[in-house]
Amino acid sequence: MTEVVGHRYRSLWPPPVVGDALLPALLLLDVVTTRAPRELPLAAALTAALVLPLVLRRRAPLTVFGAVASAAFVQWLMDVPLPADIALLVALYTVAARTDRRGTLIAAAVAEGGALLACLSWATDGAFLTPFVAVTAMVVAAAVLGVNVRTTRAYLAAVEERAARLERERDQRARLAAAEERARITREMHDIVTHNLSVMVALTDAAVYAQHRSPDRATAAMHQVSETGRQALTDMRRSLGILRADEPDGEPGAERHPLPGIGQLEALAGQMCAAGLPTRVEVEGDHGHVPATAQLTVYRLVQEALTNSLKHTPSGTHARVRIRCSTGDGTGAGTGTGTAVAAGTVTVDVTDSGPGLPGAAPAGHGIPGMRERAAAYGGTLEVGPLSGGGWGVRTCLLLGSGAGASA
Repeated sequence: MTEVVGHRYRSLWPPPVVGDALLPALLLLDVVTTRAPRELPLAAALTAALVLPLVLRRRAPLTVFGAVASAAFVQWLMDVPLPADIALLVALYTVAARTDRRGTLIAAAVAEGGALLACLSWATDGAFLTPFVAVTAMVVAAAVLGVNVRTTRAYLAAVEERAARLERERDQRARLAAAEERARITREMHDIVTHNLSVMVALTDAAVYAQHRSPDRATAAMHQVSETGRQALTDMRRSLGILRADEPDGEPGAERHPLPGIGQLEALAGQMCAAGLPTRVEVEGDHGHVPATAQLTVYRLVQEALTNSLKHTPSGTHARVRIRCSTGDGTGAGTGTGTAVAAGTVTVDVTDSGPGLPGAAPAGHGIPGMRERAAAYGGTLEVGPLSGGGWGVRTCLLLGSGAGASA
């Protein structure tokens, strides 16, 4: 709206050439109305030579100044003083406002030379110094005014360019933030949906297999399917709730459904056991100092690793989860070995006893997503078959990296 209004006002303002033609018209009118008939042709011709080039002063300031200076020199040779000599000052101002320092100095020197010649020829009663000082002051004022206008124009252009650059950078940061948030939500949805659907499929298969031989086990498995589905819906609502504009921060629902963390790994292991993957969880050290976002990262890493084990290993496979939290004192808390560990770290180690395929990894977005989560905390994910058989996932999260806010 502001641009439209500004453009409307600019369209009402006359073009610059109209203002540039106003001074020549007034000076020509002055000559026509004040000169005697016998002096009029020469005075009008010299005035036209002095002022008409000013119409093009914005397009070619140096050329116009040269033309005006030449006309002024011819005027001096013919000994015809005219009010149109002010055109030389206007041309000097234009040169100072639109060219570089070198052009300004040359034009000012030429104008000062013309002032000297004019005062020598046309000073009355031998009073040379006073008119020379006055004309010199006008030359300096025209040059300084033009330089100030040029400096101001350059400053405003730099400010506008900086504002435009900052606006582009702001838009770029907004796009990057939106892309990062979409990637984060995509990872969350992948982990939630893949894990819970895999568990539900495994439980459903077990229920179908046991419905005739052990109805009680089949019923328990279907109850577990129902509970897993409800948990998946809860996780999805919590993850997508931040996208709702009408859901304020600190809503009671957020308190009812806290982010999963290291404390929920036992429940996750129980869920995997019910789905047919016996899982044991070992947590070494106090995880109370671990930030909630880092605990969520640990939970999602373990969840994805166990989901891959559930999907890609035969029945009878066992899984083991080891979480080691350092307390920042430089030793592995709870290990009893005093082994040096980087301060403020959480080590995640998930292994299974399945046969595995040497050099192969499950296809899909799971492992790339795990690498992104680990990289957010300065960790490098190690995924692959173990030397003694089975499959392993290992990484170490650096809690002091400060990069995991978006994990």
